[in-house]
Amino acid sequence: MPRTFVWHRTRGPKTTAPNTQTTGKVRITQVRSGIGHNKVMNATLEALGLKHHQDSVVHQDSPALRGMIKRVRHLVDVTPVQE
Repeated sequence: MPRTFVWHRTRGPKTTAPNTQTTGKVRITQVRSGIGHNKVMNATLEALGLKHHQDSVVHQDSPALRGMIKRVRHLVDVTPVQE
């Protein structure tokens, strides 16, 4: 069976930001496509409300949301929203 996925250490963020949970809202922008990733990552992107590359959504920050973001942190960019 051929190898279909190879993890490269040079891809993705070098470090994960410390717990930067805010009391407000965060804007989540998809910066990389979900094509070629497993179905769990694609389902997480769909659950976040991201439908395609460069799509952006705003959600209330919570620990559950941070867990979803951590799973797809190499595909999304997160910024706090100034209200």
